[in-house]
Amino acid sequence: MRILRGSATLVAMTINTLLLAVPLCMAALIRFLTPEKMQVGCTRFAMRCAESWISNNNRILDSLQTLNIETIKPAKLDCNAWYLVICNHQSWTDILILQRLMNRQIPMLKFFIKQSLIYVPVLGACWWALDFPIMKRYSHTTLKKKPHLRGRDLATTLRSCERFKLTPVSVLNFVEGTRYTPQKHKQSHSPYQHLLKPKSGGVAMVVDALEQHLTDILDVTIIYHDHCPSIWQFLCGHDAKITVKIEAIPIPRDIDNVGTNAARSSAVQVRDLLAERWALKDADIQQLLLEQR
Repeated sequence: MRILRGSATLVAMTINTLLLAVPLCMAALIRFLTPEKMQVGCTRFAMRCAESWISNNNRILDSLQTLNIETIKPAKLDCNAWYLVICNHQSWTDILILQRLMNRQIPMLKFFIKQSLIYVPVLGACWWALDFPIMKRYSHTTLKKKPHLRGRDLATTLRSCERFKLTPVSVLNFVEGTRYTPQKHKQSHSPYQHLLKPKSGGVAMVVDALEQHLTDILDVTIIYHDHCPSIWQFLCGHDAKITVKIEAIPIPRDIDNVGTNAARSSAVQVRDLLAERWALKDADIQQLLLEQR
């Protein structure tokens, strides 16, 4: 029964993806061929298509699943604001959960994807059409041989942030840099019980580039009370409780510094902010898990 449910959900979502990919990619092509002043309208249309795609996926889940998601969130969120969304990361299921709870509550979530994912059929074209930042990671060996490649990710981030200024957007950053596993937790010597160490570099770059546009940082904590399901396990049915806590926190700003000093000060503030938030997040997870027992 579970396999049938998962298969039906996957087929329905695939059909939904194929149907919505057509107008989305057409909008991207038109944007590519039109003058810059007309590109904002094409970008907004593409985002509306993606929001419809997410809404349809949510309807599919509602019709085929029985989800138990408890949400704690701010009283007011704004679809016309710019947000930086940070979150702990355990599974690609996290993205389905985030899209489910935030679609049409805030501007569409956009997150950094690996360059290899751009070759995923249909979805790769959609990610490109929606201006998802595409990152290429280089190994230490490659950077030693080709030092000129250093800073490419920074350049990609800055180019993406320039496009993000055109229309309200929510930039999602899984600041741990990878999915949590007990093995990674042990290898990284994380000081937290349920989290990996946060990495502040990407967040600091986004804050610096979009500081005048960002309204708030939304700090999201996802807690799977029973076990963390894979995408397939989730599509097959996940009845166990999931708690999602969303907190709005101010953007780190330092108006006393300018130029390089301001950038350095911002990076320090972001690092300290993430360390503080991750300590609180870890305590929240521990408390909720203990209450569940």
